[in-house]
Amino acid sequence: MLTVDLGRMGIAAGDRVLDLGCGGGRHAFALYRAGAAVIALDQDSEQLAEVCSMFAALAGEVPAGASAAAVMGDALALPFADATFSKIVAAEVLEHIPDDTRAIAELYRVLEPGGRLAVTVPAWLPERICWALSKEYHTNPGGHVRIYTSVELQTRLEAAGFVLRGSHHAHGLHSPYWWLKCAVGVNNDNHPLPKAYHKMLVWDLMKHPLPTRLAERLLNPLIGKSLVVYADKPLAEVPNAA
Repeated sequence: MLTVDLGRMGIAAGDRVLDLGCGGGRHAFALYRAGAAVIALDQDSEQLAEVCSMFAALAGEVPAGASAAAVMGDALALPFADATFSKIVAAEVLEHIPDDTRAIAELYRVLEPGGRLAVTVPAWLPERICWALSKEYHTNPGGHVRIYTSVELQTRLEAAGFVLRGSHHAHGLHSPYWWLKCAVGVNNDNHPLPKAYHKMLVWDLMKHPLPTRLAERLLNPLIGKSLVVYADKPLAEVPNAA
């Protein structure tokens, strides 16, 4: 289940792509399958080990020239040279980082001029409801430290030098699931209501039935769980001829 639209990213074979805060690797695997040279970066060594294993399992299924590696690193001090990547995905990461201004500056630094960034964060309304229903939802160690409005996120990206290229919301069917989880207890995995809703989400993910696909399309602008923003790093200025 991808949050970022790889078509809007313009992913092409040979693109050097960073998946910042890769987590379980869902975007990294899709980028690898698309033929990119992918670096999946995270601070969680256990998750990175699993991502490495999946990269190895996919090696025989990807286009010639594709590559993938997992790297442990800090979003506030990325272990890469300036202008290393042609594309960057930062999905559900910035809301965890107290110094998000510095993290965005690092993304700008390692993206090449003309490159594209996709940032996703929890959308304001669904996230606000989750916070209202459950303190535990956002106060766990490593949890969410802020709720972005669309304007706030886009303003921060522009302040770093990015040029905005569009936005959308995703996962409208997932917001009610998290509201249920927050209402009955985030760690209460046995409550019948979220369990039943989760089964529906799995069914939707596996079968892609038309009714739920249409429902999500209608719900995304209203209660999409994630806000996705696309932005470019401007091309370097050409010096005036003498």
